Amino acid sequence: MVNCLHSINEAKSEGKSELIPTIKFRHCCLLRNQRCIAAYLYDRLLRIRTLRWEYGSVLPTNIRFHMCAEELEWFNQYKKSLATFMRSLGGEEGLDITQDMKPPKSLYIEVRCLKDHGEFEIDDGTIILLKKNSQHFLPRWKCGQLIRQGVLEHIMS
Repeated sequence: MVNCLHSINEAKSEGKSELIPTIKFRHCCLLRNQRCIAAYLYDRLLRIRTLRWEYGSVLPTNIRFHMCAEELEWFNQYKKSLATFMRSLGGEEGLDITQDMKPPKSLYIEVRCLKDHGEFEIDDGTIILLKKNSQHFLPRWKCGQLIRQGVLEHIMS
């Protein structure tokens, strides 16, 4: 607003009062563009935050490719803040609030491994080897992250 008033006063002092409407219009356009950019950046930030809830703490390469360094930095800071919050909940292990956004129908699900992942340990200490095309009956909450990362696929029966 200061620059606008300065420009208007300068136009008046130089006797070019016919430029005042143009100066005001230009100033309004600049303010509108500023609001549009702020709205775009806020929407982008909300979408990046949603990615953390959809894909977990590791983003797929094709999504990371379309993010600038500042967006990746913001994602990593959000990821750390969320992890700190989740560790503060539910005792010594914390509580993963990103799992099961809807109540599950059953505690165990049948999954197919889409790519070799290696060993996977479940709560009772059982170690399962996740090899491509192998099928397993696993606790839902242990599989959610791997399903979102594309390692496992939920088999609907």
